[in-house]
Amino acid sequence: MSDGGVVSTGSTTGGSHERIMAEAERIRSLGEAVEREARDPVNQPTINNWLEAMGNDNPRFRAGEAPPSMAQVWTMYGLGGRPPAEDPLHAMMGVLTDEGFTAVLGTNCEQSYDRYLRVGEQVRVTTALDSVVGPKQTAMGEGYFVTSRNTWYVDLPDGGSERVASMLFRVLKFRPGVSTSSTAGSEPAEEQFVLRPMKNRDTEFFWEGTSTGELRIQSCHACGSLRFPPGPACPDCGALDRGYVVASGRGTVFSYVVHRHPPVPGRELPILIGLIDLEEGVRMVGELVGIEAEEIEIGMPVSVDFRRIDDDLALPVWRRAQ
Repeated sequence: MSDGGVVSTGSTTGGSHERIMAEAERIRSLGEAVEREARDPVNQPTINNWLEAMGNDNPRFRAGEAPPSMAQVWTMYGLGGRPPAEDPLHAMMGVLTDEGFTAVLGTNCEQSYDRYLRVGEQVRVTTALDSVVGPKQTAMGEGYFVTSRNTWYVDLPDGGSERVASMLFRVLKFRPGVSTSSTAGSEPAEEQFVLRPMKNRDTEFFWEGTSTGELRIQSCHACGSLRFPPGPACPDCGALDRGYVVASGRGTVFSYVVHRHPPVPGRELPILIGLIDLEEGVRMVGELVGIEAEEIEIGMPVSVDFRRIDDDLALPVWRRAQ
């Protein structure tokens, strides 16, 4: 897992850094902790709701098996739930907050699946602190990358247990930076605070497209299926032969959120984020611009635009369709 957006080492004082790393080592030594059982067994109604939300119509998941990427669903805390104080990730966040790293940004997660879960199975999860890396000076400010590891298990009839899935989840806990290039009394330039996307063999074509004003969707040369986000293999036929098509840039709002708090460095709130149904049949998350929060409606027609950050990066955004 690479440190996306890191530009140089940070300047945290030695005493603060030593305290942070000492606590990180202590928490890491606890290993897998705060074991928690899922509120409900794996069940078909929850699977059905997830399939509808994701637009997944694979008949396999209507017949007793759960999609692997639902692993986290079964052990979520719910609206009123909170992690205990001894939770490794929660504890490490508290250490960094006490040292002045008050802002947090999720950067990426990586899930691994050992097998499909089956309806009726009872899942439990543990949490461990995997690593703490820093201080690093990023586009968002100086901070530490904190990676936790969740592991899901199912108990077996013979009294043993079986690991069924795991997840590495990484966040940046940081002090919001201040742009040195902004003039007195002016707002820092937005590009100073953009967390740059990770580019690899699977996603490079997409970002090359946005830089030229194209919205590209990955396609499978074997069966013709379109997919987003992009990946190495076709989820429908498993083929690795992939290409892309250029989308029309038209769609409708499937869902949206209005971000009102906490503050985002370099940005004016609220920020509107939409889940867009593209004409081509895939969904894509992006910022809604030029629209007031009170005006957004499910089903609103939108069209893509591109916000130029610098010579190497343009981000797709969505405007009300004319």
